[in-house]
Amino acid sequence: MPRVTLIILAFLLIPASTLAARGPASFSAARSLVAASSSPGNAYVAGVSVVSTAPVAGDLSAVGGSVITAAPVQGDELIAGGSVNVRAPVGGDLRAVGGGITVDGPIAGDLFAFGYSVHNSGRTAGSSFIIAANVALSGGAVGPVIVYGNNITLAGEFASDVKLTAIGRVVLAPNTVIRGKLSYEAPEPAVIPASATILGGVEYTNASYLPDAGTSRILAFVSIGFFLFVRIFGAIILAGLLAGLFPRLAEEITERAYGERLSRLLLTMLLGFGILVATPVLIILLALTFVGIGIALLLFILYALLVLLALLYAGIFLGSMGARRFAKRDMVLWRDGMLGMLALSLIAFLPFVGLLVVAILTLFSAGALLLIFFQYAFPHEETTTELL
Repeated sequence: MPRVTLIILAFLLIPASTLAARGPASFSAARSLVAASSSPGNAYVAGVSVVSTAPVAGDLSAVGGSVITAAPVQGDELIAGGSVNVRAPVGGDLRAVGGGITVDGPIAGDLFAFGYSVHNSGRTAGSSFIIAANVALSGGAVGPVIVYGNNITLAGEFASDVKLTAIGRVVLAPNTVIRGKLSYEAPEPAVIPASATILGGVEYTNASYLPDAGTSRILAFVSIGFFLFVRIFGAIILAGLLAGLFPRLAEEITERAYGERLSRLLLTMLLGFGILVATPVLIILLALTFVGIGIALLLFILYALLVLLALLYAGIFLGSMGARRFAKRDMVLWRDGMLGMLALSLIAFLPFVGLLVVAILTLFSAGALLLIFFQYAFPHEETTTELL
């Protein structure tokens, strides 16, 4: 692949060949351009839609969303576009980059094409180098042919060697003639009919691009590990932000755990359990009615927000308890939230016990958040507004 990249960069940087005429150059640019006047020298055209219907004595360089050349070019052609269609003969080299590239005219020089699909029905006198997902060469070639693609189809007469690298299938049309050697890499042998002639022999290399069972397991473990790392890292960052931005809210949740009796703690957990379990049932019942769809959507958003906050504040609560226990500090800092969420994430990996601890802390956090939000919405004390 590095070699392919270097070839593409070289293609883009190579200047016009010495075949270019020395006459005056012409420049044209428009949204929809039809070049109907012949150019005695090089021609440079650009537009959303470009159609060249006049001969060019020098080189032709065209850029556009759709580029069609319907007149001969004595020099080289350099074309870039979403759709490229070369219908007339090219006296020099053809270098084309595009989504779909179609070449119907003969090419006296070399062919370089890079795109999603390339179909060349014209005969190329020089060498051919093509990189595309789907490649079809139906006009043959005089010079050597090198193709990198997914599905590759060959037809016509090829006077030199043909080298193919395919991710998908390689197919030769009936009566295809290759006077040189056919070398190809593909996951499965090429479809070569009995009427095809290959004088230089066939060299096949089985190249499976799908990973084996061992590699698949390694990739699966790496993917799962990366996903868990991103999830845990994101949760730690969010917990640190919440603890740093709203420390009084975290301190109030911790006070409820330390300052309440066991029965109040159980009631808080029961409230969190009831809300987390009953809300999805209510959302489903509302969604079954036409009038309640909007309310169900709003409840779903609030429910998702509550679950996220409950999980985050479960880690912050664990970090604040650690600060009180070991640092002898009541104030909740941002690093307490990050350390608590890290500890909660590690506890979650413990079999059975870990999930139980996470569930208990999450239910308590959900119940405590609901009580605090209720007090904030219906304040009974002036200090309630200081929590947020």
